[in-house]
Amino acid sequence: MKENTAKILEALDAYYGTENRCSLDYREAWQLLIATMLSAQCTDARVNLVTADLFRKYPSVEAFAKADLKELEQDIHSTGFYHNKAKNIIACCRKLLLEYGGEVPKTLEELTALPGVGRKTANVIRGNIYHQPSIVVDTHVKRISKRLGLTREDDPVKVEFDLMRELPEDHWILFNMHLIAFGREICKAPAPRCEACFLSGLCPGRRGKE
Repeated sequence: MKENTAKILEALDAYYGTENRCSLDYREAWQLLIATMLSAQCTDARVNLVTADLFRKYPSVEAFAKADLKELEQDIHSTGFYHNKAKNIIACCRKLLLEYGGEVPKTLEELTALPGVGRKTANVIRGNIYHQPSIVVDTHVKRISKRLGLTREDDPVKVEFDLMRELPEDHWILFNMHLIAFGREICKAPAPRCEACFLSGLCPGRRGKE
């Protein structure tokens, strides 16, 4: 690990702590899977508002598998892209019942074979549910990793592999949690608050502005 990367991680740990705390509310693995699917192009805060009622109405994988498409679309309407999300959630839950007895699988290959589940969602499950070292590349991670000089890539999969090489495994899932908070509070898009940033002395993006 590069010296600058180590200092960035040390600063993030000092500011945000080292507890793995997922920003999506859930109790069961399947709930986190559905919440993460809903979080595409939507804030976690909005998803948590929606799932508070959604998981009461649909209390199991079976309930989602049997859901009426149009009704589920209305239930998740405020998360955006509700037609595809509802279709994928129903299809995903049906496949979970058919192939996995309603349980959420563990491997990247099995997870990404589920309808509507890409590498980002799969890695959320692997990291938070099964505690497997996993890097989740969302919009915050992609944007800020590039600003910090940890990658030059724009493709999320290439960013993921760059970060796998750059970061120690014990920080893979934690890095996502830190950068979500950091991206909301300080390193915002499109106007980062560089003057208030505790990483400003370690950031090539900041130095390029001076």
